Amino acid sequence: MSEQLAAPAVSEAPFNAVYLAIGAAAWTVAALKFRAWRRDPSPGLLVVALAIASPASSFLMASPVLYRAIDRLAHTGNLATLLVYLGITGFSAAAVVLALIWTPPGDRDGDRIWDVSSSGTRRRIRARLTLFAVLAVLMAVLFAAGRAGAPETPLTFDTTFATVPAIACFLVLYQGAFAFALIDIARVCRGHAARLPAGWLRGGIRLIALGSATACLYVLCKIVAIGAAAAGIGGAEWLSTAAGPAFAAVGALLITAGFAGPAGANWARRRRDYRALRPLWDLVYRADRRLALEAPPARWTERLALRDLEWRTTRRGLEIRDGQLTLRPWVDPAVVAGSARIAERAGLDDPERAALVVAAALRSAVAALDAGRPPRPREEQAVLPGLDADPAEERAHLVRVSRGLDGPLIAEALAAAGPA
Repeated sequence: MSEQLAAPAVSEAPFNAVYLAIGAAAWTVAALKFRAWRRDPSPGLLVVALAIASPASSFLMASPVLYRAIDRLAHTGNLATLLVYLGITGFSAAAVVLALIWTPPGDRDGDRIWDVSSSGTRRRIRARLTLFAVLAVLMAVLFAAGRAGAPETPLTFDTTFATVPAIACFLVLYQGAFAFALIDIARVCRGHAARLPAGWLRGGIRLIALGSATACLYVLCKIVAIGAAAAGIGGAEWLSTAAGPAFAAVGALLITAGFAGPAGANWARRRRDYRALRPLWDLVYRADRRLALEAPPARWTERLALRDLEWRTTRRGLEIRDGQLTLRPWVDPAVVAGSARIAERAGLDDPERAALVVAAALRSAVAALDAGRPPRPREEQAVLPGLDADPAEERAHLVRVSRGLDGPLIAEALAAAGPA
């Protein structure tokens, strides 16, 4: 968020390491957000991706090694400072737009998180984007007018050129826009987090709010240091070269973690569900191999599955449902009734009771099919619970069934029913 961390005498190596690491980590998260946006092209996902990519690029360019490389390529000293600050201004614009379109949980229409439907919201978005576009042009004009090409100062630009009026105006505009965006997004995140239940999403939103508040301390340090340098007061340079960038780095890490945390948790949950469904999928696949588009993957291949997990898990669930319907004529009604009694005696709640009944029923159906028993006529077929579950609950139900296939209550239910 700034290129200054230390006086020129200090080695630039640590700052290269920190800024490059933060930039690379943030760009990894941004790339995942862009990938999600390509699959679900909602305006909110695009703005989130841009809100992460813009400061990520700034951190990369702020590293002294890339800072000097940019200046050499452009044959213009300190040009990287303008690019770094324009990148942060891009984050400011994206953050302000996010604050406008991020719908509070209690006001959402279904699952819609981003609301750009109203003409008033679109008008405010256009007004703010126009304001930031004008600001970016003005910053570029002021930077050029300041003629701050030498000396090259990847770590001390702000305090070195604070006495140049055009550069001072450039710095104040940048810091003001950044502070406005940070306060706005922190306010919105705190309000949304207060309405959410405990979980990864609330934790992530709180991290964004905390990171924004931490980055505000960067702005405060910079403004004090720039003001002192402009007034000819010495001794405050450390606020610009050490304290401010430290707050910026911590804030950036918190904001990036806030955006990445809920997405990472969802990815881990999808992967966990995909693997948890394997025993149930194997059971129905044994009954009818035509149900699956392809043969079962090797166990080690499944452990390495990292991509397309939502599609894989959804397909596996659909194939299990088809298998359940195929096996229904061989389900033993005695097993269904017996497992229901066992579940009640064990004090299971409704979801666990339904899972136990379905697991025992499918186990009995596969055994009957393997034994060559004839299918039951339609009027004698048992109706299994969970078939009418809504999509949000269906996957959780199937995971419970899969995990309970080899449980002790299943064995008890099958033993109590005896031969079909």
